[in-house]
Amino acid sequence: MAEKKAHEVDGWLARPDAKVSVALIYGPDHGLVTERGRMFAAKSGVPLDDPFSVVRLDGAEVERDPGRLADEAGAISMFSARRLIWVRDAGASKTFAEAVKALAARPGADAVVLIEAGDLKKGAALRSAVEASPNAIALPCYADDQRSIDQVIDAALQKAAMSIELDARQLLKRNLGGDRLASRSEIDKLITYAHGARTIELDDVIAATGDASSVSADAVVDAALLGKLADLDLAFSRFIAGGNPMFQLLNTALRQFHALEMLRSGMDVSGKTPQAAVASAKPAIFFSRRNTVETALTRWTRPAIASALERLQGTVLRSRQRADLAQPIVRQCFLALAAESLRLAEQR
Repeated sequence: MAEKKAHEVDGWLARPDAKVSVALIYGPDHGLVTERGRMFAAKSGVPLDDPFSVVRLDGAEVERDPGRLADEAGAISMFSARRLIWVRDAGASKTFAEAVKALAARPGADAVVLIEAGDLKKGAALRSAVEASPNAIALPCYADDQRSIDQVIDAALQKAAMSIELDARQLLKRNLGGDRLASRSEIDKLITYAHGARTIELDDVIAATGDASSVSADAVVDAALLGKLADLDLAFSRFIAGGNPMFQLLNTALRQFHALEMLRSGMDVSGKTPQAAVASAKPAIFFSRRNTVETALTRWTRPAIASALERLQGTVLRSRQRADLAQPIVRQCFLALAAESLRLAEQR
């Protein structure tokens, strides 16, 4: 059954194929993986509150005992028509992949296996095992883009019978997107704060979210963009002191460099000035960052931006592989970006 494209996943989950015996839900957005795992489980037809019908396993358990997966899938259900084998935090080891491959080839008669995993590159053993089976499906979960974030915001506001002003929406979106569950939590917190109002305004967003993590993340990225080493050190320290996760900072940087890449490409093609490029940007750049982006556009070339994106993506991987060293790994990345900005400024 192979793999669904990212934009096809929600549609498939709304009407999952009953023939699927193994579903792999994976990707860098842990919150979205969790949310979609719950959606699939709810559609499985298995009573999720029945401990005899739902078997929850950790990926490490299956890696230590590969036969456990087949044993659980082959067990006879005594109290319901189907059983759900729910594996969380699945690893990318070949041992685990082989266990899944064998199960997908000869699925249990009344069992469905749900596997939640982190980011898996194309060709990874676990993805390949699932994608090659007609009885299995792989569902990718990537960080929400601007359209997806708008859909999440709109759905929550519609449920609460509320609307939001444009500038308030823009500020809110800057603090969302790295993790679906975290995004929903921020939106719910805002709706609770503005309870009783028909329209959410900019002041509501600032007051409810404090915009603390977003602003501090922007401060770190902006300091790196402009090569302001002292500001970078202070902003990074404040970001850490606020208890904010490294993935949020990296996600903010990736979004901003991608946006910078699009603006710079438009400038190179049309001959626009940085000021004109920023003025016509869609979605609009928040007013407080316009001068920073204009300055960055005069300094960062497309090859330099591409190199920065590659560095950031590599940092995402390394910080996940060595979570115990995530802070120094990320700090070193931003120092390197700031140094590159200074080098580019000298070349102008």
